[in-house]
Amino acid sequence: MKLQEIKNIDISGKRVFIRCDFNVPMDEYNNITDDRRIRSALNTIRYCIDNDCSVILASHFGRPKSGFEEKYSLKPIAKRLHILLKQDVKMAEDVVGETTLKTAANLKSGEILLLENMRFEEGETKNDEKLSATLASMADVYINDAFGVSHRAHASVEGISKYFDIEHKAAGFLLAKEIKFFHHIVHNPKRPFVSIVGGSKVSGKLEALYNLVPKVDKMIIGGGMAFTFLKALGYEVGNSLVEDDLIPEALKVMEEAKKQGVKFYLPVDVVAAEAFDAEAFAKPTTIQEIPKNWMGLDIGPATAMLFSQALEDAHTILWNGPMGVYEMEKFAKGSAKISHAVAASYATTVVGGGDTADLVRVTGDEDEMTFISTGGGASLELIEGKVLPGVKALVIEE
Repeated sequence: MKLQEIKNIDISGKRVFIRCDFNVPMDEYNNITDDRRIRSALNTIRYCIDNDCSVILASHFGRPKSGFEEKYSLKPIAKRLHILLKQDVKMAEDVVGETTLKTAANLKSGEILLLENMRFEEGETKNDEKLSATLASMADVYINDAFGVSHRAHASVEGISKYFDIEHKAAGFLLAKEIKFFHHIVHNPKRPFVSIVGGSKVSGKLEALYNLVPKVDKMIIGGGMAFTFLKALGYEVGNSLVEDDLIPEALKVMEEAKKQGVKFYLPVDVVAAEAFDAEAFAKPTTIQEIPKNWMGLDIGPATAMLFSQALEDAHTILWNGPMGVYEMEKFAKGSAKISHAVAASYATTVVGGGDTADLVRVTGDEDEMTFISTGGGASLELIEGKVLPGVKALVIEE
């Protein structure tokens, strides 16, 4: 798969529309608590400015229900961009209003316009043709640098790309880097290759598991999804999260792993609690002794040790999904121990965005990871072997 990249097309002096992913976490006072996604887009923005382009930036933020909502405005992002780029960033009052289109048309070389939240437009998530065409009319060149939403066929991701030929659309530096990393790690990893798969549900990760089994040497399963596998093996898991309808699939995954000679790791103990509550009484227990009405909310100390040992000889580690309810301090220890073990390894370590990226930031391990993806869902679909809609449009036909 050969991707058209920004460095290979002529953007000099042109109007460039860059789809970014500025969907950053904010506190209740609208302060940005982690600006990694904004900082990740700077290379592409600066490259365009250095090439005398006028730049139109677009992103979504959160999930606004209908039209403009102040708490989902991109104004705080415009302020942070101003600080990071050390230059003015014009803030549009909407996405495709008359004034905004006029401002975009009159942008001078070196100027930056940030459009309002793409999801204030109902047509964005519906991949509306009219909206796609209007967005495309703003620019000469389209750049996708939003890996985190490239698995979605939305107007500013996929729809807009249809209005540009392959010499006038490309992947930004961040998107190209993410695609190359995942392509390399899934198709040509240094061995032993260990995947750690966590999170709450098997249903969200099933295709990824099927695609990974033939490729990895070891597979480690943690988080809420482990209980579907444990129940499939006949263990009493109390009130732990189980997807009963997926028990046959869990058995199939384990059978396939056995057939392929993949070492398959499940928790041997858990931290169980009486209720899903930060204040609930909790205790470590072996998986054979989970009390009937209790639920497992984290991997236990013996499991953390077992998983850490399984990582010691790894040359490639791919991690997607936490080991427990890491948002509650009482159930965060298992995830933190695995984070430290991954960080301490000598392997190439790739963290698949979303919760896992947030987790390694909280544990202070992010600088020790080889690569942290900016997109959870998108990285998962790449692991599943899918071609993302936002990427497909940028592939050069060979």
